[in-house]
Amino acid sequence: MNPYLSKVCSRLHVLEAPGRDLVLLFLRLTIGAQFFLTGKGKLAHLDKVAGFFESLHIPAPHFHAVLVSNVEMIGGLLLVLGLATRLAAVPLTISMIVAYLTAHLNDVLHPEDAADATGFSAFMTHVSAFIDQKPFPFLVVCLVLLAFGAGRVSLDHLIGKRCCHHKAAAP
Repeated sequence: MNPYLSKVCSRLHVLEAPGRDLVLLFLRLTIGAQFFLTGKGKLAHLDKVAGFFESLHIPAPHFHAVLVSNVEMIGGLLLVLGLATRLAAVPLTISMIVAYLTAHLNDVLHPEDAADATGFSAFMTHVSAFIDQKPFPFLVVCLVLLAFGAGRVSLDHLIGKRCCHHKAAAP
């Protein structure tokens, strides 16, 4: 490889990790705070949430209202802290998938502007309807955090660093 190109690549690589960590921090803070506030709001209005779940034919609506509210509030707090991030992202991801399958499925399967569309155009109409739903950014961020973890600006990183340091020091 060209020495100049090699030098440029090594310098760009040095910038990669901090950039990734800042993006992961931004995603955790923004979506984590939203999850926390949404979960807290649902806990404050459990009867309304349970009624909504009942209208969606979700079994045991009060139980699931409590469950989803706590998953969102506690999971959101864990994301903000960067603590057990991948673990917290699992139930949050499941919650967003269930939201799609219950509250948003009809909007995805039968978008308003799909009546005249055919072929690829119809497919793209459904993709667009999927992306336009409220759970989409939450689902995407949860999947990113499942794949990449919390990043270096997190309690996960600090705890992992301390654990690895103690293991290396042990005889």
